[in-house]
Amino acid sequence: MDILSKIFSLSGMTVVLFGSFLIAALGYALGRITIKGVSLGTAGVFLMALLFGYLFTLPGLAELPILENFFIESADTANVQYYKMIEAVGLVLFVTAVGFIAGPSFFRNLKKNAKSYVLLGVIIIASGAILCALFSLIPGIGSPFGTGIMSGALTSTPGFSAAKSAVPEDAQGLVSLGHAIAYPFGVVGVVLFVQLVPKFMKANMAEERVKMKAGIEAPTVKEESGRKLLALDEYGLGTFGIAVVLGIILGSVTIPLSSAGYEGAKFSLGNTGGPLILALILGHFGRIGRLSLKVSEKTLKVFREFGLMLFLIGAGVEGGVELVSQIQTSQYGAMLLLYGFLAGVVMTVVPMFVGFFVAKKLLKISLLNNLGSITGGMTSTPALGTLIGVSGTDDVASAYAATYPVALVLVVLASQLIAVLI
Repeated sequence: MDILSKIFSLSGMTVVLFGSFLIAALGYALGRITIKGVSLGTAGVFLMALLFGYLFTLPGLAELPILENFFIESADTANVQYYKMIEAVGLVLFVTAVGFIAGPSFFRNLKKNAKSYVLLGVIIIASGAILCALFSLIPGIGSPFGTGIMSGALTSTPGFSAAKSAVPEDAQGLVSLGHAIAYPFGVVGVVLFVQLVPKFMKANMAEERVKMKAGIEAPTVKEESGRKLLALDEYGLGTFGIAVVLGIILGSVTIPLSSAGYEGAKFSLGNTGGPLILALILGHFGRIGRLSLKVSEKTLKVFREFGLMLFLIGAGVEGGVELVSQIQTSQYGAMLLLYGFLAGVVMTVVPMFVGFFVAKKLLKISLLNNLGSITGGMTSTPALGTLIGVSGTDDVASAYAATYPVALVLVVLASQLIAVLI
């Protein structure tokens, strides 16, 4: 069998690339399985990555020819770091593409529905925070575990980081454990929600697309001077690169949240919020003087789907490895793990339903605008990708983009407050 290992030599980044595209192929196949009109879609990629993250950590893998190359000894190994890089690159590609797609309609939609988006963001995060606080008050649970669960249920990496920074070092393991337990359902739950709700309501997607368009103020057509705009390249890759670079710079700006200054809790838009906002702005204006800021529609759709795939692969493998690592090293009982999973389900489901019914009954916003806001309020990147496919329109991205920043800021603040006060 040793000869096989010599013939098929895989190492370093090659192993990660091989594993990533194998996950993608199997994950998309899993996502295509449809039961009564409902499928996992791109969440199938996440679940397959999660499974691989678990399988890669099995000690027996290290003894098998060829497969030994895929063995991950711990969450700190080089391969896991590669998957984290893939996750980061994928997320930047996805949110930047979404920003450009949503840009032309975003500000018009925001102008008409700004109060609704802000209110929904507040309601969704407040619902999750209240549940987190109540769960944290249960004897033997505590806020470190509770805030970790909340960040996982809301799939919020900034919230996770904020919670870890707000608790003592010896309690940070509980934050990681809670996040790892709740994160998988946090991803899958919202993906299923945006598919099941339209089916349950027997929504006519053609009519719903018309309703959403009607809720967006018609654009003002400006007369062009007749001079041809200058483009950096045919596909808009240069403009896309500008948005990413400036977005990362914006996302790296850090604001202290406590009297301790930069030594204490702090907030930044990160590599999600920064590129998203820059792409929204560039997508809205479309030009600077004679310089075109347009990006080809085909380019944006490819980057959106490819970026989402990379993000799900990286997050899934990392999550699977982290989950196994946390459970193996945890000194806490199985009952706590069960409580954590159930609490994560509740913190995912309740904020979604509360936000949905408030939007439907009180705010009277259209179904697609409603669901788009839910994906933003839950900070769920995979669910937005699913909703775009379900709805048949990119317009839902504008609702996501409007609610997402509100939710991003609030989940960070909520994590900090709960960790400090409870």
